[in-house]
Amino acid sequence: MKKFSSLFLVSVLSGATTLAGYKLLIDNDGFFSKSKSVVTLAPSNYAKNASLVLEGLDFTEAADKTVHTVVHVKNVSYRTISNPMLEFFYGYNGGQQQEQVGTGSGVIISEDGYIVTNNHVVKDASDIEITLNNKKTYKAKLIGTDSKMDIALLKINADEKLAYSVFADSDTSKIGEWVLAVGNPYNLTSTVTAGIISAKARNLDTNGIQSFIQTDAAVNPGNSGGALVNTRGELIGINTMISSQTGSYVGYSFAVPSNIARKIIEDIMEFGNVQRGILGVEGGELNSAASKELGVKETQGFYVKKVTKNSGAEKSGLTKGDIIIKLDNQNINTYAELSGFINTKRPNDKVQVSYIRDGKTYTVPVVLTKNEFYTTEFKGIEFENIDAADKKKYRIDAGVRIKEINNDNLKPYYDELKGTIILSIDNVKATDVETVSRIIEKKDENQSVSIEMINKMGQRIRIII
Repeated sequence: MKKFSSLFLVSVLSGATTLAGYKLLIDNDGFFSKSKSVVTLAPSNYAKNASLVLEGLDFTEAADKTVHTVVHVKNVSYRTISNPMLEFFYGYNGGQQQEQVGTGSGVIISEDGYIVTNNHVVKDASDIEITLNNKKTYKAKLIGTDSKMDIALLKINADEKLAYSVFADSDTSKIGEWVLAVGNPYNLTSTVTAGIISAKARNLDTNGIQSFIQTDAAVNPGNSGGALVNTRGELIGINTMISSQTGSYVGYSFAVPSNIARKIIEDIMEFGNVQRGILGVEGGELNSAASKELGVKETQGFYVKKVTKNSGAEKSGLTKGDIIIKLDNQNINTYAELSGFINTKRPNDKVQVSYIRDGKTYTVPVVLTKNEFYTTEFKGIEFENIDAADKKKYRIDAGVRIKEINNDNLKPYYDELKGTIILSIDNVKATDVETVSRIIEKKDENQSVSIEMINKMGQRIRIII
């Protein structure tokens, strides 16, 4: 009996030990339980939920809203061609007129027939023809253009109220957001492709706009001027270019943000031209290498290297060495973000500028000044923007004028050079003073540069200084 009692006690203790071990090590709160695993497991209904999200993603409403607002744009231009052999034997006959046809897309933005497209789609056009998605065709009038931002505004007089696209706030669009690219490249009907926003404020180092929306929605030649819309069918960009070595879509396309396009259109309609304001600072964006070279701790933001005289920035106390980190409520990490924001503003608009100086953050209001008053200087030559009258007089679409010469070596040529219009510097087109500033910013004062210009007699000359 005593042996049996001992055996029974051992069995009980063994069972208790086993149960305690299970509770301690294996059960829900045990050391080896699933809740202690370093691997995070998705919920059992994760795949089901993901499937529902994908099934709920429907582009049909956005596509239906947009296809009727996107049009085919046909432009016809003429150029004179000559035959040297015929001219030699029969004398000059003035040449022959050859018709050239270009095509693209456009977006109706009002029920009475205003259409936005790219400037390069209608550049030099003698006649512009619009074909709607319902196959009706109309002659279009060119209302105005902005070659720098590659935007043009057209007008047709239709016999009905037209479907049109509404503008969304492109600043609120997000990377990864689904978008549709809609174009009408072949004068058939509007075509739709889908993708996501791949990047914002993309700088392609072009002479004009520096703040593109990048998307992976397929855009091919002929889609220029078409619509980039969100899943609600609201316009967030005007498709303008692709990045490709083949000339066809290879995965990247770019659009002018709707906020910039809308501001240009409103300016053209209200003032007849684009009212462009400037902050009045020159400099560059920070990164690890630039920050190390400049001796600053910050690796993001816009570093001010120069403040323009009499500009809003100077009047508000901004100085060389300040690091701009925010304009109003928008963070500024790159030059593209800064220029993109300013391009949505007009002269005399007030912007709250947040900047870092000596490790402390300050915010001041800055009143933007007019772009025409913006000047820059290089090698003792001061440049200023030209106006529409100069462009018409010399039959050019861009350039900057020599405003003043302070270079002693060039003083003997003062009268000939002052007022001359610079067309390019080292074969880079001198679109405006801002562009020239970026060109010469990369040049050393001791480095020779080649300048192409047109003098007051209309003659094109090239000099090296």
